[in-house]
Amino acid sequence: MTTDASNAPQAAQESVTPEPTNAPGRNEMPVENRAGANTDAGSTSTLAWGARSDVGLVRSHNEDAFLVKAPLFVVCDGMGGHAAGEVASSIAVQTIAEHAPTHADDILLGVAVEDANTAVLEGSLSGVGKPGMGCTATCVLIENNKMAVAHVGDSRIYLLHGGTLVRITHDHSYVEELVDSGEITADEARIHPSRSIITRALGSDPDMYADHFTLDVSTGDRIIMCSDGLSSMVPDKDIEELAVSSVTPQAAADTLVSAALTSGGHDNVTVVVIDVVEDGLASLHNIQRLKQVRTWIIIAAATMLAVFAVLVGLMHNSWYVGNNNGTVGVYRGVRDEILGIPLHTLIEHSSVEVCDLPAALQNQIDEGIIVSSAEEGHATIERYRDQIDDEKTKAAAAAEATKAVAGANQKQQKDDDEDTPEDETGDATPSEAAQTGKQAADEAESSALAQVQSAERGGE
Repeated sequence: MTTDASNAPQAAQESVTPEPTNAPGRNEMPVENRAGANTDAGSTSTLAWGARSDVGLVRSHNEDAFLVKAPLFVVCDGMGGHAAGEVASSIAVQTIAEHAPTHADDILLGVAVEDANTAVLEGSLSGVGKPGMGCTATCVLIENNKMAVAHVGDSRIYLLHGGTLVRITHDHSYVEELVDSGEITADEARIHPSRSIITRALGSDPDMYADHFTLDVSTGDRIIMCSDGLSSMVPDKDIEELAVSSVTPQAAADTLVSAALTSGGHDNVTVVVIDVVEDGLASLHNIQRLKQVRTWIIIAAATMLAVFAVLVGLMHNSWYVGNNNGTVGVYRGVRDEILGIPLHTLIEHSSVEVCDLPAALQNQIDEGIIVSSAEEGHATIERYRDQIDDEKTKAAAAAEATKAVAGANQKQQKDDDEDTPEDETGDATPSEAAQTGKQAADEAESSALAQVQSAERGGE
């Protein structure tokens, strides 16, 4: 049988997706297919995780327990021997899962751990497990860029940020107190003969309280939770190196458990690794920007509505007298426009010509004379009409008077031209005739002036 060689590589590529591999390092003990091992891996849109718990190379049973219920993660290390430590850690994990908050509230998470302490104590009194059983409890709840932490015992939480590993919990143990007092170093504490003495744990004291706090995390951060089966076997610098070189959270958990086994595996070892895939800040910023844009749109719309309301009010409650293509008209609104839309409407036109008004008044008409109502605008036009009629009447009267004077002068001149000197029989001389003509002209002029004054008084 033959195979098409050209299609074989493509088919293989489509059917097999290569898994990411860790950076090359030391040879470690394989952890796959080990009896009593427990693993869990998964992801959400914001988190990815991997977990592994192993009985180790010395103990006969595993007293560790862990919970992976995103966004809640818990590691508990049981104490009290067979059928006791594992019962205590199982009760603690279950109780914390039931009482944990839904948000990154470290106070409420600490309360859930304290509830677990009560449950472990009640279990030992009711015959579930054995008297004296107990466990550690180390919890995180991650919400966007906030991580709530609650902690009791010597299990640990590390934060790998920017390639640097930082332990963020404080061991409640005898050797940690020695380290704090400067009597021993952290490396000496790992091999100290009293390293298993715990100063605070679930199941030992009804008044036990949990340490709790909240930290900021960001995209790319890696959180490592572990029982002392890892921290007592592998130095922090090696944990950092292995965590940095591991590609996926599950690969990191497997590598760290393998390192603990390679170093002797004297205790149960449990490791939970969580990667912050998306801290939600970008989404939060987008939401805030959308809120800001929406707010500005609302403000702009409200402003536009307010301006529109003002303009409508002006258009309905404002009037002015203006130039309507050469005649005087009354307008409702204001003499302006927006985007080419006039804010006024002609409501009355007239036959009053703007050019018949005084020059100063013509300029005011062109600019628009504000009036309080349409009625006042109409009355203003009528006043202009009366003023123009009066001016025309006065002008006509003055013209008639001027015409009368001119006629009288013309007639007198004609009479003067026709008159001749009289003889000695007693008729008037030429000088007397001229004087008589002048008196007649003066009388005519006085009569015309009286007519003009009479016309002016009639106009007033």
